[in-house]
Amino acid sequence: MLELSILGFLYEEPLHGYELKARIHALNGHIRPVSDGALYPAITRLVKAELIDQRTEPGSAAAPRRVLSLTEAGRAELLARLRNPKDAEITDGQRFFTLLAFLRHLPDPAAQAAVLRRRQAFLATPSSFFYRDGEPVRAEEAPDLFRQGMLRIARATGAEERKWLDETIGSLEG
Repeated sequence: MLELSILGFLYEEPLHGYELKARIHALNGHIRPVSDGALYPAITRLVKAELIDQRTEPGSAAAPRRVLSLTEAGRAELLARLRNPKDAEITDGQRFFTLLAFLRHLPDPAAQAAVLRRRQAFLATPSSFFYRDGEPVRAEEAPDLFRQGMLRIARATGAEERKWLDETIGSLEG
């Protein structure tokens, strides 16, 4: 997801590493903080793969800084990743949010809707944080207030997400 975030933010505009890190942190840092030890090796991999380009510019009040921009190959890679996300990018909530943050860059509304339909199908499958005898435990069946809270919050969030998916898919396909 780090590479998807890098490609997605650079699709919007060239950035230097500090700005890129700040945007990635704002997107998901409260759940999965990004360290320099993860970010800069990812940038190096993307540069070596010729998906992003870097150039050095003079700093406004400090040392020169590296500015990163997306290459045409990087744009194509981003669009391919958006068009065909991995299963984990559909089923994991935070990964899906990262995908959703950049899905607008996919130019074809039908392709956008196809990605959302995959999430919709995943959410239609009954699930829970807890199971009893192979069956999902509902909030009303949870043994304590805290698990009941987890399940109620997840149910409410899921219901709102399903509603949004229905509306958005309808709009994209309308």
